[in-house]
Amino acid sequence: MKEAAYYKKLDKQKVECTLCPHNCVIGEGKTGYCGVRKNISGKLYALTYGKVASIALDPIEKKPLYHFYPGERTLSLGTFGCNLHCKHCQNWQISHRGARENDPELQSLSPGEAVELAKKRDCRIIVFTYNEPSIWFEYILETAKLASKENIFTVLVTAGLINPEPLKELIPYIDAYRLDIKGFNEDFYKRLTGNRILKDVLSSALIVFEAGIHIEIITNIIPGWNDSDDELNGLSKWIVNNMAPEIPWHVTAYHPYLDMTAPSTPVSTLERAKKIGQQNGLKFVYIGNVPGHHAQNTICPKCLKTLISRIGFGTVDNKIKNGKCMYCGYEFKMYRD
Repeated sequence: MKEAAYYKKLDKQKVECTLCPHNCVIGEGKTGYCGVRKNISGKLYALTYGKVASIALDPIEKKPLYHFYPGERTLSLGTFGCNLHCKHCQNWQISHRGARENDPELQSLSPGEAVELAKKRDCRIIVFTYNEPSIWFEYILETAKLASKENIFTVLVTAGLINPEPLKELIPYIDAYRLDIKGFNEDFYKRLTGNRILKDVLSSALIVFEAGIHIEIITNIIPGWNDSDDELNGLSKWIVNNMAPEIPWHVTAYHPYLDMTAPSTPVSTLERAKKIGQQNGLKFVYIGNVPGHHAQNTICPKCLKTLISRIGFGTVDNKIKNGKCMYCGYEFKMYRD
């Protein structure tokens, strides 16, 4: 447990958390929307600081990140809580629950221990994932600072709901930002997450992009919810016009889970999304959650040769060297190897 970095003290021992756009006003003894930041005697504390719920060794492709050190193994860490309550959350067991002081279901792992574990497991990337990392702010910031001194990269797998000031404090120590843009209208976000926060998500995307951080975007396509041509056109055009056509866009198949009963996404819908993205200028649109689909491979936009072949979450062949196509010399502007 650690005193929170971003909050204001109010009257009657209340506090206002200023970490994310919810800006929760929290009474004494209560937690905010995320369930892990608690007002104790008029001070706000991060209950999950140095506490993890999930630890795994994952390939970077599982995040998914396809243009950031392909083939690398990562140390992936997550904890309890989230500042969104998505109806189809795959990790609801940890993200839809809060924490308490000295929670016995959480394992202690200090920032220094996290870095040492990455070194021991021969991982040069630490990924904060499984639940929303922005609410783990203090822990991530300190871990990332230590990791940078050891030449270990740090990645956020995030839904992008964080206020500009804390995000800008994190940015110097974050190497990649895998952003979930769930749809492209506020009503969809309200239906799926309970909150109209698209504008906040897009704002965080622009801050990260303008800072020069590697970014990849994912959208889980849900039939009847966010799969219209208008919505897919709107999002893909926004990426091209406000960021860059080289940013990878991952369109993934939804499957019924938790509170969601809509049928699974047809492959044809994902192929339509890919076509729309490409027609609007995106150079790299990937199809996910469809094992064996050819659109999980990286194709050179210039010579059209297959440069990275993938099976499942593994990279089996890579013809990109020093950021360039080995066949025609096309330079990948947003690619790190």
